[in-house]
Amino acid sequence: MTSEPVARDKAITTVIEAPRGWALLNFRELWQFRELLWMLVMRDIKLRYKQTVLGVAWAILQPLVAMVVFTIILSGAAGVSSAPGIPYPVYSYSGLVLWFYFSSALNNASTSMVTNKVLVSKVYFPRLIAPFSSIVSPLFDLVFAMSILIVLIYAYGLRLSWVMVFAPLFILAAALCAGAFGVWLAALNVGYRDIGYAVPIVVQLWMFLTPTVYSPAHLSTTLRLIYSLNPMAGIMIAFRWSMLHRGSVPWGVLGTSLGVLFVVLVSGIAYFKRVERTFADVI
Repeated sequence: MTSEPVARDKAITTVIEAPRGWALLNFRELWQFRELLWMLVMRDIKLRYKQTVLGVAWAILQPLVAMVVFTIILSGAAGVSSAPGIPYPVYSYSGLVLWFYFSSALNNASTSMVTNKVLVSKVYFPRLIAPFSSIVSPLFDLVFAMSILIVLIYAYGLRLSWVMVFAPLFILAAALCAGAFGVWLAALNVGYRDIGYAVPIVVQLWMFLTPTVYSPAHLSTTLRLIYSLNPMAGIMIAFRWSMLHRGSVPWGVLGTSLGVLFVVLVSGIAYFKRVERTFADVI
């Protein structure tokens, strides 16, 4: 009689533990969940235009209508001027197109954990996927809005320059800025739902602290240094330079803005990772 080895099934157990301390990004884990990130991005895009008559035209109409309003009120009535050689409609639209992306990304990121509370409470996934997906989906609108900016540039007799190749870098910086503040606000919004109501108001005020529809040329050196503590200030100026190619990039302002952005981004991710273990219980 011969004996044969008996095959035994070995159960594989995966233990998921909450991160300890002020841990930063786990890039490998984020990459493993890239399909979930893409799914959330596509869901947000579809929901935004579901059952709408104009569809993606809203991505163009929002900054375009705002440009007309600011041109009438600020340029026409208040006499606010743009940079030399740039018609005010083009100047304001070039700022509004980036600001509408930033504001949409920040608003969505700040409420991303609450919006995805079913997933958060039922399924494990890297929680940073939620706010990160919120800053990716508005890029779809930005592409359409940018096409109108190019049309306006040529309609007003301006020309695109080779420095336009730097525009994606400044768009990326705006996305990082939205993500930096977004992860802070997303984590805080889990425990304090007032954040979701306050963010849209703060974003509206923030726009006027950023050279979105006016030129910062009249600011003194001291005020410009304080002004540069706003991360979007340097990014906005640099983005406008890349699209309109007028003047030069104030590297001091841009460097200070990017430095503040780095601090907010690193501290925001660290805080988010520290408190994420409580999200499923609190949300």
